Amino acid sequence: MRVTEPEKQKWPFDPLQPGDQEPLQAPPRRKLLAAAFAGAVLVAGLGACASPESENQRSAGEFTDDAAVTAKVKTAIATDAGARTAAAVNVETYRGVVQLTGFVDSEDQASRAVSAAKKVQGVRSVRNDIRLKR
Repeated sequence: MRVTEPEKQKWPFDPLQPGDQEPLQAPPRRKLLAAAFAGAVLVAGLGACASPESENQRSAGEFTDDAAVTAKVKTAIATDAGARTAAAVNVETYRGVVQLTGFVDSEDQASRAVSAAKKVQGVRSVRNDIRLKR
């Protein structure tokens, strides 16, 4: 008959024995802060989505109208000032106010783009932010 040693009783503070699993470690502080920040941004974003419509927000109809005006202005610039000018000029529309931005080769190209935009039906005003290449 073989006599074996009785198994040692493990206490909560005993060092790890071979085959034991390592205890769970708390995540680093940086990860906790990043997770908290991401959660705060998510909550703030959802709160903004649920807010009532303000005067700065466009309705679906206004958004569609602005998109149509933008397309018409871009087409008018391509027709009147040329495809190269149309490619160099960005067009954005908000409630009928058209903003032209970008870089063109000459003042003539910029003025033709502005005059083409003003001719389009639905344009209330044109904001010219086109710059000349140097």
